[in-house]
Amino acid sequence: MTSQLADPHPDGDTVQRLPTSKTDLFISFSVLALQGFGGVLAIVQRELVEKKQWLTREEFLEDWAVAQILPGPNVVNLSLMIGDRYFGFAGALAALAGMLTFPLVIVLALAALMGGVADVPAVQGALRGMGAVAAGLIAATGIKLIAALKRNPMGLAVCWGLAVLSFVAIALLRLPLILVLLGAGSVACIWAYRQLGISQAENATP
Repeated sequence: MTSQLADPHPDGDTVQRLPTSKTDLFISFSVLALQGFGGVLAIVQRELVEKKQWLTREEFLEDWAVAQILPGPNVVNLSLMIGDRYFGFAGALAALAGMLTFPLVIVLALAALMGGVADVPAVQGALRGMGAVAAGLIAATGIKLIAALKRNPMGLAVCWGLAVLSFVAIALLRLPLILVLLGAGSVACIWAYRQLGISQAENATP
């Protein structure tokens, strides 16, 4: 199904597309969900930014950041946000149904099949290997999205500083996620608000 063309991105180098219907949302998120073996972030970024072109990299980072801090699975939050943005409450339900329907059926079937072999060493080793692949996919996607930070109003150096601070706090110091979000997240919001205010004042000055 071909998506509508929206206005060109301000930079003039990309053309953003829109979902054509709630059915398009359902099918697109179903396909996305069925590809998410071992790590959904990489699939979400590729499908929504590179293939569908529903979001630019900058918009994806902004929406993913909001989805990250809300309760619940990140990708489910993102699907609700995108569905609601284009088709309101019905669109949010269509996107959510696409994300959950087929994975739910598959997970229930796998749970029934795995019940008798979960303790087999070969199966446990396979699951550990999938965990390593998932970590690699997430890391690769994060590296790919770094380029979008160049346009962030906070400045690239501040973005890197907050990223390193968050990594140290969570991975090394093992601080609770909620504390990191409240601490580093609050600093980021305040600094971004300040920088946007300065930018607006400069643009308003004749």
